Amino acid sequence: MSVKAFELVPAVERDLLMGDKARINIECIECCGKHLYMGTNDCFIHHFLLDEVTSSKGKLTYSAQKLLHKYLGLKKPVAELRAASALERLIVLCDGIVFLVDMVTLETVPSAAGGGAKIRGVTAFCVNENPVNGDPFCVEMGVISSKKRTVQIYMVYEDRVQLVKEVTTPEQPCAVSVDGHFLCLALATQYMILNYNTGASQDLFPYNSEDRRPIVKRIGREEFLLAAPGGLGMFANAEGVSQRAPVNWSESVIGAAVSFPYVVALDESFITIHSMLDQQLKQTLSFRDGHILQDFEGKVILASTKAVYVLVPLPLERQIQDLLASHRVEEALILTEGAQQNIPKDKFQILHKRILQQAGFIQFGQLQFLEAKEHFRKGQLDVRELISLYPLLLPASSSFTRCHPPLHEFADLNHLAQGDQEKVLRCKKFLISYLGEVRSTEVANGCREDVDTALLKLYAEQDHDSLLDLLASDNACLLADSVPWLEKYHKYFALGLLYHYNSQDSAALQLWIRVVDGDLQDSTRSGLYEYIVDFLCSCSNPDLVWKYADWALAKDPTIGVHIFTKRPVSKDVTELNPEDAIRYLGKHSQALLLFLEHLVLERKIKKEKFHTHLAVLYLESVLSLLSEAPAEEERLTRARERLQALLRESNLYRAQFLLGKMENCEQLLLERATLHGKLEENDKALHILVHKLKDFSSAEAFCVWASSCRDSAYQQQLFHLLLEVYLDRNLPGKSQAAAAAAGGGELEMAAVDLLNRHGEVFDAVRVLRMLPEGWSLQLLRPFLGRAVRSSMHAGRTAQIAVGLAQSENLQLLHDRLKDRKKPIFVSEKKGCHLCHNTFSEPDVVCLPGGAPVHTHCVAQRVRDSPTKRQLTNSSNHT
Repeated sequence: MSVKAFELVPAVERDLLMGDKARINIECIECCGKHLYMGTNDCFIHHFLLDEVTSSKGKLTYSAQKLLHKYLGLKKPVAELRAASALERLIVLCDGIVFLVDMVTLETVPSAAGGGAKIRGVTAFCVNENPVNGDPFCVEMGVISSKKRTVQIYMVYEDRVQLVKEVTTPEQPCAVSVDGHFLCLALATQYMILNYNTGASQDLFPYNSEDRRPIVKRIGREEFLLAAPGGLGMFANAEGVSQRAPVNWSESVIGAAVSFPYVVALDESFITIHSMLDQQLKQTLSFRDGHILQDFEGKVILASTKAVYVLVPLPLERQIQDLLASHRVEEALILTEGAQQNIPKDKFQILHKRILQQAGFIQFGQLQFLEAKEHFRKGQLDVRELISLYPLLLPASSSFTRCHPPLHEFADLNHLAQGDQEKVLRCKKFLISYLGEVRSTEVANGCREDVDTALLKLYAEQDHDSLLDLLASDNACLLADSVPWLEKYHKYFALGLLYHYNSQDSAALQLWIRVVDGDLQDSTRSGLYEYIVDFLCSCSNPDLVWKYADWALAKDPTIGVHIFTKRPVSKDVTELNPEDAIRYLGKHSQALLLFLEHLVLERKIKKEKFHTHLAVLYLESVLSLLSEAPAEEERLTRARERLQALLRESNLYRAQFLLGKMENCEQLLLERATLHGKLEENDKALHILVHKLKDFSSAEAFCVWASSCRDSAYQQQLFHLLLEVYLDRNLPGKSQAAAAAAGGGELEMAAVDLLNRHGEVFDAVRVLRMLPEGWSLQLLRPFLGRAVRSSMHAGRTAQIAVGLAQSENLQLLHDRLKDRKKPIFVSEKKGCHLCHNTFSEPDVVCLPGGAPVHTHCVAQRVRDSPTKRQLTNSSNHT
């Protein structure tokens, strides 16, 4: 595809060169700075001064001034001109002779003494632009001899030339180019690379010089451009390897030059310009009768037989912008990156970023979002440039203004989409994705508020799932811009989160409560009521808790009470005083009950007030159920079990107070028995269980429970008391005969079962004295057997204990006798182990281990010791 990379500008017009001499033709040209030299077919050299002139519109033209012309006197065309500016010489090839001409006067340089300034029998020559000789006042030159198959290397000085090397070639060369030690040669049938220093050679590819003119052009360090068969321009380096793809030019190319990144080729009718970066034809210019194309220090000059032109490259940025205007993104990027070596680093970075950003917007407009995102990322696009395309997304307070000159041609998203709502939707989804990726990166530095606010608006508009994630995390959404947007799309739960993030918890709660109460509609969050309760649980402001807890308790006391029961314990959350909470919950009986259960049963708070209060509530619940007719047995059973469990397990409630509340309730006998037990009124408790409830298993369980944390003597006493109750026939209010008739047999069987099940607890002798004489021993066989075994076991255990004590005593006596046999040495030089003073008299006390101490020291130690331990091994031995 075409791009305008160059303009053809006239440099030397026909009239200025030849005047009225129609037969004069240009044969060769050379340019050195502003100085242009031309060799003509009439053996003249013409010297012109070229000045660049830039018009007010920025158009470049050339003004040529003829300085001098000189006849060389050989009556042959001037075949070749090359400038050696360091020597102020022109190297001229005319009539097979190479000689030197002064650049200013155009006078032929005479030969120096002892050396010639001419080379004869030359068909072509070239200057080594990468010389190996370090002399700055010397030019290296490669020469093709017309008589031999050789290439000669000369050193050219100000007034002489010197042959330094002669290299033989397999065929007669017809074109040569030199770089360092490397010769690139066009032979009669092929191209080759030859190192004249080492003699190493590398054949490149075949070529027939008789069919068309060969081209050998040095384009860079150790790299050459060659005209290959099939109309190809081939690149080859000094190793004979092509590191660039060939360009496809015409079969009739007569000249080529390189103006990076382009290859310019000249044929009989056209100038063709190919890119070295992608090998594509970029521009074609009509140019008839052209026969010379050369580049001089980056300036490409062409000549017909009558005039000279300069091929002026357009500014690179203009070329790139032309490509972007044609939406040729890849070509623009290739051109930009390929031109890096010709642009200062800082300038290139700025240019490259801008081109990437422009390319991204072009591909964005074509809905090529992946490519656009990559170019935005590489070009470090200010993300607000993209956001600004979407109406109303940028906050009203944003100070952003679009880049100038603009990066794209779109006014806004509506202009881009042209009413296509599907395209608008796709663009919004892309922006959501892109902002989500960049908001936590350096791209969003300095504009985080704009990015997060825009993202919030998009999430709300598109009903996106990530809206809540954005607001629940660290964000920079602007409240003033976000509130109306969230209200517009009925995102009240999200708005509450935003209020909370901005420390406006009261506003958040008011909004959520209106949603739960049905005043506002928002289905974003299911279970919003439970969320409000959880929010109040962790709320660090106790005033808000007291303010809104009443609403939550009125909605559902079983869940609302979680505000008090599930409040986390941390330094960030203020702990509520339990007594304040109890007073607050006074009008919410169910919640109060749950809260007290939390304090007593879960947190295990040891406070009489809480335990008593909970027990009273349990009791009132039971009494309420008992008063109902008919009573719900299942609920009553559960309520009584809760009350009984608390009465058994807690030791902190006021038992006498509770007993007074249920004293006249004959349906709560079991509870009354438990309370009597707590008051150590075990006889009353057992009387209720045995005679009123006739619940013998509960009576036994009562004895086990009441003695669970006491010693064995107390347990034995309690079981004996139960046995006495079973055997006592003197019931209050009944005669002995009536009592026997009412349940004597049942109580006797209960007594037998008690003895047989818990025989190890009883004192067997005492039991035998208590039992009626008429009882059969067969009934008590299990009890008696267990009692005998227990008695024998206790006796034998006692004997073992006595034996062990006697053995230990005997060992101690033995040790004491051993110590008595040892003498205790006391002297005035030996000190007491307690006061460290020396002994003045022989009376001492010996500590365990044989250490002597004063008698008064050990007496003082015994007086001061809290255990008053007795010291042994006292002795009067000296």
